[in-house]
Amino acid sequence: MTRSNGDSARNRRDRKTKYIFVTGGVVSSIGKGLTASSLAALLEAIRQLRLEGGPGNTLNIHVTLVPYIRAAGELKTKPTQHSVRELQNIGISPDMIVCRTEAAMPPEMKAKLSLFCNVPPDCVITAQDVSTIYELPEALHREGLDYRACELLGIWSPEPNLSKWREIVEVIKAPELPLVHIAVVGKYVDLADSYKSLHEALTHGGIANRVRVELDYVDSELFEQSPDIVATRLNGAHGILVPGGFGKRGVEGKIAAVRYAREHKVPYFGICLGLQVAIIEFARNVCGLKANSTEFEPDCEVPVISLLASQRSVSEMGGTMRLGASPARRRAGSLAAAAYGATEISERHRHRWEVSNAYRDVLAEHGMRLSGQSPDGGLIEIIELPDSPWHLGCQFHPELKSRPTRPHPLFASFIAAAKKHAFGDRETPMSVRQELLGTPR
Repeated sequence: MTRSNGDSARNRRDRKTKYIFVTGGVVSSIGKGLTASSLAALLEAIRQLRLEGGPGNTLNIHVTLVPYIRAAGELKTKPTQHSVRELQNIGISPDMIVCRTEAAMPPEMKAKLSLFCNVPPDCVITAQDVSTIYELPEALHREGLDYRACELLGIWSPEPNLSKWREIVEVIKAPELPLVHIAVVGKYVDLADSYKSLHEALTHGGIANRVRVELDYVDSELFEQSPDIVATRLNGAHGILVPGGFGKRGVEGKIAAVRYAREHKVPYFGICLGLQVAIIEFARNVCGLKANSTEFEPDCEVPVISLLASQRSVSEMGGTMRLGASPARRRAGSLAAAAYGATEISERHRHRWEVSNAYRDVLAEHGMRLSGQSPDGGLIEIIELPDSPWHLGCQFHPELKSRPTRPHPLFASFIAAAKKHAFGDRETPMSVRQELLGTPR
């Protein structure tokens, strides 16, 4: 592994490739998902790549924690010193140290780390906690991280234009902006980072629509245990989102949330499993079918969601999973086509079960619009309900392509619909009037 990485580095060095290696924490700890031997191999590869590339073509950045002891009212540098020493013991010397901390680091503390970690004082960078992650580009720029990185790699670069980031932060932190409440009905809500990508994508949609987005994470199992609380929990929501997931647990609660959204005309956005439960709910309560997915009920009477015929004979783990980017075509005149501004796009997938083609006609006859399909027409990608203000499900994961400066069009459209549901067509209070991102793409 390390030898092949070294050969690769040598070949790329001939093309003037620059490398930035980022290590974090105490290196003797085990990285998430890595065994001790795998982590050791990765660190050894970094050491060899530095040797192959040379100081001007490689940059080692070590990200470490400088804890703040509240009782003593001071920062402690010992963990960082030990961490750097562990790196040096295996032959890796950091060129820069980025110190995560709650409080500002005084110059004398930076000088101390410079002395004991063998890096120049201006290469000790403070990464102080900020109220939103989108403040970091500006904060690290003020610390000079970008200047020093370019200098150490021999890269000339003009002064960065961070105006977009400043405006994004201004929108996020503006207290005068209207508040839109989104209920996220899922089954992993007890884990803070389970829906991190969704959380950020919804924030991006809020930036595009000049609103602040407040999320209410609802455990779908609660709706299974107490069906009569569905209306109580979702009553104040301006939009309802059901994210992806695997397994039977909490599915009936998600179906109950979809039914509430459909019957009360609340904007609904279903992602991956969220599309599938929307189809199951529609098939049951509108088409009158005893519908389910073969994932949850293998011998169900009406399998509106099932494995494709080509998948059923595959027994290898992961062999039935549809992963990565796939192209799709949007139906002209649909909500999805209006959001994207195009009829052909590419989106990222991570799922196993598909919409059964055997029930396309009956769903369409009862009013469901199959507005997105694979180029050959064999797979359903997007469904909509035209008689609802905004009711859309997609089989892919649009949150993976959303960016603060380029909100995903479906998230921008969903938050716009939630904003309209909350405030109607009247003008909403707004302190930030300048154009930030233009119209959602």
